[in-house]
Amino acid sequence: MKKIALALAALFALTVPGSAALQVDVNQGNIQPLPIAIPDFIGDPQGANIAKVVRADLERSGLFKPLDPKSYVEQIKSINAAPTFANWRVINAQGLVTGQAQAQSDGRLRVDFRLWDIYGESQMLGLQYFTQPENWRRIAHLISDAIYERITGEKGYFDTRIVFISEGGPAKNRKKKLAVMDEDGANPIFLTRGDYLVLTPRFNPTAQMIAYMSYINGKPRVYLFDLESGRQEMLGNFPNMTFSPRFSPDGNKVAMTLENGGNSDIYVMDLRTRSYTRLTTDPSIDTSPSFSPDGKQICFESDRGGSQQIYVMNADGSNQHRISFGSGKNGTPVWSPRGDMIAFTKQGGGAFHIGVMRPDGSGERVISNGWEDEGPTWAPNGRVLMYSRTLQGGRGSQIWSVDVTGRNERRVITPGDASDPAWSPLIQ
Repeated sequence: MKKIALALAALFALTVPGSAALQVDVNQGNIQPLPIAIPDFIGDPQGANIAKVVRADLERSGLFKPLDPKSYVEQIKSINAAPTFANWRVINAQGLVTGQAQAQSDGRLRVDFRLWDIYGESQMLGLQYFTQPENWRRIAHLISDAIYERITGEKGYFDTRIVFISEGGPAKNRKKKLAVMDEDGANPIFLTRGDYLVLTPRFNPTAQMIAYMSYINGKPRVYLFDLESGRQEMLGNFPNMTFSPRFSPDGNKVAMTLENGGNSDIYVMDLRTRSYTRLTTDPSIDTSPSFSPDGKQICFESDRGGSQQIYVMNADGSNQHRISFGSGKNGTPVWSPRGDMIAFTKQGGGAFHIGVMRPDGSGERVISNGWEDEGPTWAPNGRVLMYSRTLQGGRGSQIWSVDVTGRNERRVITPGDASDPAWSPLIQ
C-alpha cells in the first residue's frame, strides 16, 4: 500500500494570554466534560465535515461536551473577528472553536481555526493548515489534537491509525484480514485478502511498518509488512513457530517469541544485522514481550511460577522478576508510552478484563467491564487504551476503548468483527 503523502503546514499560532480557567485536569478520576461550541466552519462546504469530525473526536475523549449546534445564538460570519462572548455564555459554552475552509487557486485546501475562552474573553489558539482536499479528515484530527493539548496540557491522539484483524465471512469459512483504519474507525483498508490466518499486528515507531504473525504456507511465522510498498517479509527463517512480535522504541529491533519443543522463549532480533539474542531460558512459556519507552526494560508474561503472570527484565535479559501478585491470571502486558503504567489482560471468575498497574506491580486496578476483554494497546499519549471484546457466548468480537480511569468506555465501529488492535504513534 502506498504511503499517503500529505502537504500539511501549520503556518502560525496566535496565542493570546488570557484566563487559565479554560482547562481540564486529566488526572482527576471524575471529570465533568467541558461544554464547548464548534459551529460548522465557514467557506468551503468541506468545512461542515471538518467541524463534525472535530466535534466527534472531542466528545469521544470523554473530556468535552460539544453543544448542539441548534442551541447557538450567534452565527459565525468571520473568524478574524472576536465573537460576542455573552451570546455563548447564554448557552453555557466555556470554549468556542471557529473555523474557515477555503479552496486555493493551486487546488489545495486552506483551513484556519481559532479557539476562544468564553469566560476569559480571549483567543487561546489559532492555527492554519494547507493540504490536498482529500485529506480534510486528517486536518480535522490535527485540529482536535491541538485543542485537546491546549486545554488539557497533554498531547492529543486523534491523528493516529489502528492496525487490527478484521474477521468476516460464513461461520464455517471465516477469514481474518490484516487491516488499518483511522483512530475513529474511518477509512478502513484491508492489507491482506484472508487467504491465511493473521494475528497480533504491531506498528513500528514511524507507523510505516507492521510486524505480525501469519500462517502463510501453513507455517506460523513473524512477518513484516511495509505500508509504503506493500511488501511482506518473513522475519528470520526459524525452524519452529515465532509469534507475538513487538518493535523496540527506536524501531531497530523486534522482540518476539520462539517456540521449541513445547517451550517458548523470548528473543530479540536486530533488524539491521538480522542477528538475534535469546533473553529467557526458563523451562516454561515466556511470551508477549513489550519494551519500556526508554528501551531499557521489557515486560512479558510467563507461567514459570505455576500460573500466567507478568514479569519484567532488563533489555538484555537480566534481572527477571515477577510483578503481578493479585488474584487470577495476568497476561499480554504492554508498557505505557509514558512509562508510568503497564496494561494487561486479567483473567478470573470466568471473565477477562483490562487492567493497569505500575511497573513495580503496585496500584493494580481493572478498568474495563466486558465479559471477555483482552489484548490492550495504548494511545501514544498514554491516556487511553483499545482492546478486543468478545461478546458473551462467543457472538463475535469488537474493538473498544477506555481511558485510564475506567470511566469512558466506548465501542470503535469497524467493518465486521474485529480484534487485536494496535495503536500507531502520532502520524508524522
